[in-house]
Amino acid sequence: MTGSNTWVELDGHSSCRKIWDGKANLDEVEVYSADRKTHIQGLTLRLYNPESHQWSLYWANAAKGALSLPPVIGQFKDGRGEFYDQEDYNGRAIFVRYVWSDITPASAHFEQSFSTDGGKTWETNWIADQTREKP
Repeated sequence: MTGSNTWVELDGHSSCRKIWDGKANLDEVEVYSADRKTHIQGLTLRLYNPESHQWSLYWANAAKGALSLPPVIGQFKDGRGEFYDQEDYNGRAIFVRYVWSDITPASAHFEQSFSTDGGKTWETNWIADQTREKP
């Protein structure tokens, strides 16, 4: 939320497993910088609501040991998933947006962004390009 153009490049892996016949999944993530100064272990719990056709995504960072609340909520349409919530950031209400795009059986693109002006503009602060490993 500072307008920074500085990025830290991380590498890592995630492991996702289906739960409840696909109505939920759990994704474990571990990423780190080349110098190992940055290391993040986390997980995403995703729950599908068949009535609303929406997903609720809960993030947890191992450093804090708690699920983030509220979840980001949204859905996939035409190969793109958009998920939103409103959170407190340093005493200020902001919007959070997750976007999944360029989804193929072997890859996906993810971006997390914050907005301080009600969604008029977005500052992206996390980008992940994921590639499925061959078994």
